[in-house]
Amino acid sequence: MTTLSYSHGASDVPLLGETIGVNFDRTVVRFPNRPALISCQQGIRWTYRELAEKVDAFAAGLLALGLRPGERVGIWSPNNAEWIVTQFATAKAGIILVNINPAYRLSELEYALNKVGCRALVTATRFKTSDYMGMVNTLAPELARSRPGHLDCAKLPHLRAVIQIGGADPGAIPFDAVYNNDTSKLAEIGAKLQFDDPINIQFTSGTTGLPKGATLTHHNILNNGFFDGEIMRYTHADKVCIPVPMYHCFGMVIGALACTTHGAAIVFPGEGFDPLATLQAVANERCTSLYGVPTMFIAELDHPDFAKFDLSSLRTGMMAGAPCPTEVMNRCVRDMNLTEMTIGYGMTETSPVSTQTAIGDPIEKQTGSVGRVHPHAEIKIVDAEGRIVPRGERGELCTRGYCVMLGYWDDPEKTADAIDKNGWMHTGDLATMDEDGYFNIVGRIKDMVIRGGENIYPREIEEFLYRHPAIQDVQVFGVPDQRFGEELCAWIKIRAGADLTSQGVKDFCQGQIAHYKVPRYIKFVDEFPMTVTGKMQKFVMREQMTAELGVTAAVTA
Repeated sequence: MTTLSYSHGASDVPLLGETIGVNFDRTVVRFPNRPALISCQQGIRWTYRELAEKVDAFAAGLLALGLRPGERVGIWSPNNAEWIVTQFATAKAGIILVNINPAYRLSELEYALNKVGCRALVTATRFKTSDYMGMVNTLAPELARSRPGHLDCAKLPHLRAVIQIGGADPGAIPFDAVYNNDTSKLAEIGAKLQFDDPINIQFTSGTTGLPKGATLTHHNILNNGFFDGEIMRYTHADKVCIPVPMYHCFGMVIGALACTTHGAAIVFPGEGFDPLATLQAVANERCTSLYGVPTMFIAELDHPDFAKFDLSSLRTGMMAGAPCPTEVMNRCVRDMNLTEMTIGYGMTETSPVSTQTAIGDPIEKQTGSVGRVHPHAEIKIVDAEGRIVPRGERGELCTRGYCVMLGYWDDPEKTADAIDKNGWMHTGDLATMDEDGYFNIVGRIKDMVIRGGENIYPREIEEFLYRHPAIQDVQVFGVPDQRFGEELCAWIKIRAGADLTSQGVKDFCQGQIAHYKVPRYIKFVDEFPMTVTGKMQKFVMREQMTAELGVTAAVTA
C-alpha cells in the first residue's frame, strides 16, 4: 500500500467523545480567568468565566423564547462578540446554528431560511452597504406589526423570532433582551445531547444552482477544531487573530473551536477584514497566531504602514481557502515572523480541514504542498473508475472519517452523490500524493471558482441570470486574476430583439446575489463552443477569454 495514494492519520491522541458544551465547560473550569474573547472594534475583553456567563444566559433565553433542541436558528452577521455567544449558546441548548453568509441578499436569505426551516434569526442591523434589517423587513413586512417572538410571515413561514444585534426595530427582539438568568434547564438538556447530534448547518453552493446545507455534528467540528489547534501547538497562552469571517468553517471551527478546546483567546480585529485593523490587533494584543486566505496576507504585507507594526509575537497560524503562492508564504515567514505557519486544505463538508502542513515540515513542503492527512482521517486519490492511483499520479481526492458531514440537509439525493456507500466524501478536487505522504491540489473536477477564498459555483449564477427576460443562454466560468486567484466571467447570448448591456447585467444582480458572485467580465456572444454531443466546453471559453483579456494567475506552489 505504500506505493498507492492512500493515507491514514494514525494518532495516539484520541478523538474527543463529548459535545461542544461539555468541552467548553471543561475549558472554563480550567482557565476561568484567562482571556477568552477580545473584540477590538467593540472594546470587549471577556475572560472564560465572563464568556460562559453570557453563553449560558443567552442559551436560557433562547429556550425561554420557545426554541427546542433540534430546531434551527440562523445567524446573519459579520464578526462580533454576539456571534461567539450565539455559537456556544446554541450548542449548549442543542439548537442547530445555521450560518448565513453576510454577503447574502434577498433571494439567498429567503432560500436559506426556508430550506432548513429556521425558527429564529439572529441578525446584525447593518454592515457597510448591507442593510440587514432593511432586507429582513422587505421579506417579512409583517415583522413591524408583530409581537416580538410571534412573527407570522407569508414568505418565511417557519420564522417566529428576529433577534437584532445593535438595534431595536419594531417587532424584533434586541440581542441583550434575550439574556435570561434562569439557566436551570441547561444541565438537563446537556445531559441528553449526544456528540453525533447535528449542531451546525453551513451552506455551500452546488452545481444544481441552489445552495446545499452541509449538516455538521458536535463530533465533526469539535474534533476538527481541536486537532487544528494541536497541529499549531496551541495552549492557554496563545492569542489567535481571526480576520476571516465567522460564517465560514475557517472562522467558526479553525478559529473559535481551535481556541476554546485549548483555552486560547479569540481576537477579532474588526467586523470584516481590514489589513490595517488586523496589523493593529496583532501588535496591540501581542497575538501569537494569525489566519487568512492568501489575499489577506498580501494586503497586510503590502500595506504602506506595515513596517510600523511589531509583529514579533507571531509564530503560527493558517493560510487556507485558496492556492497559496510560494512567495507569499516565504514573505509571511520572513517578514511577519510566522516561522511555524501552516497551510490547510479541506471543504465545509469535511468540517473543514482534512490535510495540514505541520510545524517542523521542510520549507519546500510548507510552501509547496497542503500537508499530510489530518489525525484520524483517511484520504485516497482515485481515478475516474474509483481505483486508487499510484503515488505521484493525479486523481480525485476523497476523504473518510469522523470529519465527514452527516449529509446535506433534507437532500438525500445530493448527499448520495457526494458520499459513497463506503463513507468516502468525493471532493471533486484533483490532487497528487508524493512518496512522503504530502498532498498537492492540482485542479478541480467541478466547475467551482475560488475568488479570494470564496467558493463560487457557476451554475448558481447561471440559474439566477436565466431569470433576466433578455438572456437566452449564459455560461459562467472563472478566469485567472493576480489579486483574487480567479474572477467570474459570463458569456451571454441575448434573445432576439432584446437589448442588454454589461452594466444592465450587473444592475440586475445588485442587491439580489452576493457581490462576489456578480461577474466582473461580461461578453455577449452569438454561440458557445460545444462538443458534438452538445456539451458546453467551458475550458475553451476560459482559454479564449484569458487570451482576450491578457490576464494571468498568481504564481502558485
